[in-house]
Amino acid sequence: MNRSHTLLVALTFAVFSASASAQFVKGNEAVRVSTTGERLVELAPLPSSGPIRKTKPCLAQAGCHAGPWHMVETREGLVECTEVYARAGTCRPSSYGTNKLSRIWVVKAGGQWSQCQFPDLGSKCVKVFAPPPTNLPYPAFQ
Repeated sequence: MNRSHTLLVALTFAVFSASASAQFVKGNEAVRVSTTGERLVELAPLPSSGPIRKTKPCLAQAGCHAGPWHMVETREGLVECTEVYARAGTCRPSSYGTNKLSRIWVVKAGGQWSQCQFPDLGSKCVKVFAPPPTNLPYPAFQ
């Protein structure tokens, strides 16, 4: 194998590794690995009061979702959901990297739940449970 071929293989591997690692948010405290190697994932809790408790969720396959997709880490991996809370039926398998959609990333950092513009804690993030309008996220097509 010549040097240019080796370089091409290394670059290809680096590109695929970078795109694969972009499917999670580094520093997301909601995702941990136990001492036994089990993946432990915490989901944003539903508020104890308010209209969300009485509202029927928009199911991911129902076609009722008009806003950005919420990218949420679950025990099964990355999913796109119609809401922050990832209630049953509101999520579908991730199409990140395949389809460009308006997205926001749901993460836990510093003990607080946030919605970030990109899969990066350094991007524009707002606290999920902050009062409106300070909780309005910054979605981006990705």
